[in-house]
Formats: sequence, structure tokens, C-alpha cells
Amino acid sequence: MARHNQIGKDGELLAAAYLQQKGYTIIQQNWRHKNWEIDIIAHKGKRLHIIEVKTRTSLKFGHPEDNMDNKKMQSLINAAEEYMYQNPIWAQLQFDILAITLSGKDAEYFLIEDVYL
Repeated sequence: MARHNQIGKDGELLAAAYLQQKGYTIIQQNWRHKNWEIDIIAHKGKRLHIIEVKTRTSLKFGHPEDNMDNKKMQSLINAAEEYMYQNPIWAQLQFDILAITLSGKDAEYFLIEDVYL
């Protein structure tokens, strides 16, 4: 596996643990439909959270969340629409970005809630 793929996988595992500590219930990880993917689908209370995880090992090329663009957001919206079509029990939906920086001994987390680009 390429190093960047492993960093992404590690970040998603850390993200799931972090979110659970913050009171989220993880429903699915790496949910796919056609060519769309959602890193983490979780809920907190009655709200469904579609969470994009961005992980970097340094800030040399910017913060992890800087890698989120309109194209990726549209892909996330498309995936979320399909997920909600398949699971119509959710009335409230929120998009979040969890940026993780793995520089040094401890991971740094930055949760950006209710994102819409």
C-alpha cells in the first residue's frame, strides 16, 4: 500500500476513535456507492453527520482541511443524497471535516462542523 493511502487509513481509524470520545455513534466507515465515498457516517442525537477525514503528517503543504475543494464537496453531497435515499429515517443532515495532523508524538484534531462550500 502506498504511504499516503496508509496515512489516510490511519487517520480514519484515529478519527473514528476521536468522534466516539466526543459522543458520536459511528454508523459506517468508508461507505461507497458507485464512485462516491463517505469516510465516516455518524450520528449525534437525531442529526446525521457526513464526515470527511483529511490527514497529513506535517504542515509543509498546508493544513489537512486545505485539501477540501468544491469538487470533493459535491461528491460528498451526491453520496449523502444517495445514503439518505437508502436510509430515509434521517431528517437532519450535517457535513463536517475532521482534519488530523500526525506530526510529532500526538495527533492534533481540528473538527470543522456544518461545512458547506
